[in-house]
Amino acid sequence: MIKPGLVCLLGGGAAIPASGKTHEYLAQRLPPQPRVAVLETPAGFELNSDRVAGKLADFVASRLQNYSPRLEVVAARKKGTPYSPDNHDIVAPILMADEIILGPGSPTYGVRQLQDSLALKYIKARQWQGGTLLISSSASLSFGQYTMPVYEIYKVGEDLHWKRGLNYFADYGLNLSIIPHWDNNDGGAELDTSRCYVGLARFEPLLAMLPAGQTILGLDDHTSAVLDFARERVTVVGANSITILRDGTEKQYMTGEQFSLAELGAWHLPEPGQLETHVWQQAAAAWEERQAADAAPTAPAEVITLADKRQQARQDQEWAAADELRDAIARAGWHIKDTAD
Repeated sequence: MIKPGLVCLLGGGAAIPASGKTHEYLAQRLPPQPRVAVLETPAGFELNSDRVAGKLADFVASRLQNYSPRLEVVAARKKGTPYSPDNHDIVAPILMADEIILGPGSPTYGVRQLQDSLALKYIKARQWQGGTLLISSSASLSFGQYTMPVYEIYKVGEDLHWKRGLNYFADYGLNLSIIPHWDNNDGGAELDTSRCYVGLARFEPLLAMLPAGQTILGLDDHTSAVLDFARERVTVVGANSITILRDGTEKQYMTGEQFSLAELGAWHLPEPGQLETHVWQQAAAAWEERQAADAAPTAPAEVITLADKRQQARQDQEWAAADELRDAIARAGWHIKDTAD
């Protein structure tokens, strides 16, 4: 049964304190000690992609320290390599995550590496089964129906054009493309860097190139739109506002405001058959395993210390000491079962 988790679209700066409100908002809706998977994929072309994702993971761990999150960086960097997003051993942590995060990098690279990948299938399965998905900055561009090739236009000087995105929201019936850094002003008075650095003078003709029926969701820096499919609403969280361009109209919603999901277009829940049965079943089985592991009692630190000392005593053939330690563990309410080893 499909019970989608939240999808949070963040306008940029996921590892900057100004975006802390978004991380806090999501953490409040996660279980205790949540598992969080941070993917390297958007920046997988960088020689230090592990640190790009690692810095984001470090920030989340620090910002949410009161929630004791368990973070793991997923080294899904490039297809056809040992760190491929098609390598199950690499991307398996996605299936165990309460929250999945994708952040800065290259929008077009992210599309190339995630399109039809096992990683993307796992992301869909986990989010459709209740996991939270946070996509920020370049990743939000990648997940739209159309992706604006920012660097190719802004840095290389290619002619204005769009590329096909991952179209993640097509399964929800939405024709949605996302533009982060909507209000960016890094260029100051000399250069318009709004609309994700391309500037309004470039963005307006780009907008005219899109087919009819397309919805554009513009996200200000450090501001997010949190899509809640269960409650059929979107909540604006963070510093400023979000903007919706649809059917020739423009609407703006400020932080703290909520609006109907229908503002993004007519939508519906995904159909189970839109994802391969074996992927769906694999995700469900992994989650059951995760829940069982979390439910298993964990020995307190002092008991683990006693068990380690007893193991050392047994290795040293100090049987009397080992027996005393076993009795101490029993008094603490735990039982040790010795193996043949």
